[in-house]
This record gives sequence, structure tokens and C-alpha cells, in this order.
Amino acid sequence: MNAVNQHADRLRAYVAALAIAFYRSFAFPTAETLRRWALAAVVVNAGITVTGAAVRLSGSGLGCPTWPRCTPDSFVPAHNDAHGPVNMSIEFGNRLLTFLVLAVAVACVIAALRMGHRNGGERRPVLVRLALLQPAGVVVQAMWGGLVVRTLLNPVTVSVHFLFSIGMIAAAYALFARSAEGDEPARRLVHRDIRTLGFAMVAAVLTLVVAGMVVTGTGPHSGDQAASRFGFDIETVVRLHSDLAYIVVGTTFALLFALHVSDAPGRARRAALGLLLVELAQGVIGYVQYFLAVPALLVGVHVLGSTLVWIAALRVVYLMRTRDPIAPATAERPRVRQAVA
Repeated sequence: MNAVNQHADRLRAYVAALAIAFYRSFAFPTAETLRRWALAAVVVNAGITVTGAAVRLSGSGLGCPTWPRCTPDSFVPAHNDAHGPVNMSIEFGNRLLTFLVLAVAVACVIAALRMGHRNGGERRPVLVRLALLQPAGVVVQAMWGGLVVRTLLNPVTVSVHFLFSIGMIAAAYALFARSAEGDEPARRLVHRDIRTLGFAMVAAVLTLVVAGMVVTGTGPHSGDQAASRFGFDIETVVRLHSDLAYIVVGTTFALLFALHVSDAPGRARRAALGLLLVELAQGVIGYVQYFLAVPALLVGVHVLGSTLVWIAALRVVYLMRTRDPIAPATAERPRVRQAVA
């Protein structure tokens, strides 16, 4: 019995510590706590991107056939002859995840607004602007989601919906990276041409993602029988997507080679290697799903892979430059007192 009580006491202490840390992340935010909220924003935006694909892959794209209500008469799933309860629950569940993304977005804004310079107490506008992109993006995504429903999952609106998610991930990662840095101009850690190659790699990855959206809008798994499709030849768009994948892998390999021969910082080299490995795994999944007639589960894994490739590509370019961190206030105060004395 004593052991049970001790375990309960440790659990209560752990929960209390979490609650205090959660409160301090708002009341007394630091660069580290803002960085954690930004990382949470990256995770939840990536997560809702994958769950959104799961909605389509399960045939639940119109599980809630209206917007903002789930049915014409209810905000929550209700009996509907055209859609089963499972499909309605899946689509409604994905809509509810929007509130989690919004909560994290608001947390980023609060932390950025309350966090000032360590030694000056001034608000950092760049962090506030990057943080504000999160709730603004959620609102845009929600409104666009209504358009997706009202256009009966038109592949153009569905593709743009996914592209917005990619943009929100990029904004969240920018906040994650900048929260640990100061506001001085960025300094390159690699040769200028290597940095340019990194930007070209990111552009190639983004082009590959767009091509993947065209493949998705042309092939099966439309999300609902009422959904329309692009009128492209599926073999042609798949071949184009594969060719772009080879370009991305080749560009990444060239970047990795350049980083190694130029003795670039280890973090940048490891990030490029990680990106290459994720791309190769993504390629394997792509070929397997193609030869297995595009099963829904593997398509979902492929969407997750594309999201991870995008995040890994962003990580590489951010690690090829740096800014000096904000000097801690405790490091400045002793010098001020000494000067006065």
C-alpha cells in the first residue's frame, strides 16, 4: 500500500511540475519555451496534414457534407442517409483537430508577445510576425476547407489545401529556428554557392510536392464518389513525378557531397545525410505503392514521407547559416553595476 501511495505522490508531483512549466511558458516565456511551442506547431501542422490525407483515403472527404456545420442541421455528426457514421466521425474528427492546431498557434503568439530581449526588454517583431502567421494560417485553412467541401472535393481546391499546410509548416519551422537566434544579419556557415545549391534543393522538393498533388488529384482515392478528378493521363503524371524525385535525390546528394568536401559544420552535413535517407525511403514507398496498385495505407505513409522530406529540407538550409543568440540579461547586469561603481 505504501508503494502505491508513493507512486501516486510521484505522479501528482510530475503532473504539478508539468502544470507549472505550462503556466511559465505563457507567464514568463523564454527563447527556449517559445522554441518548444514552435516545434509543437511544426508537429501539429504536419499531423493534421497527414490526418487530412487519411480522411480522403478512407473515403470520408464528404463525411460532413456541409460547412461549417457537419450536416445541414447539426454542427456534430448526425444521421445522414448519404454518409455512414464512420465516415462522418472521421471527417468530423479531423475538423476537431483544427482547434488543437489553433490552440498551439495562439500559444506561439502569446509567448512571442510576452517574450522580450533579455537585456533590453524589447519585443522582437520578427518573432511576433512569424507567430502571427500560425493563427492566421489556421483561419485561412478553415475557410478554404469550407470551399473544399462546397466544391465537392475538387482536386484544385484539395491541392491548394495541402499546399497551405506545407506553407504553415515552413512558417512554424522558421519560428522554431529564429527563436534561438538574435536579430543580427545571418552569417553563412558554408560557401555561397553551396547555400545557393541548398535553396535549389528546397525549390526542387517543393516542385516535387506540387507534382505529387497532381498525381493524387489524377489517381484513385478521391475522397468521395462525387469528387471530380484531373483529366491528365495517370501514367504521364506518375512518370513526371518520378523524374522530379530523381532530380531531388540527385540535388541532395550533390549538396551532401559539397558539404563534406568543403568541411562544412557537422550539423549541416548530418542534416543533409538525414534528408537523403528520408528521400530514399520515400522513393521505396512510392515504388512499392505503385506496383501494389496504390493501396490506401501506403498512400498515407507516402504523404507522411513527403511531409518529413519537406521538414528535413528546411532543416538543412537553416543549418547552413547562423545568427548570434540574444545575450542573457544576467550576463549584462554585472558589467553595468561595475561601470557605475
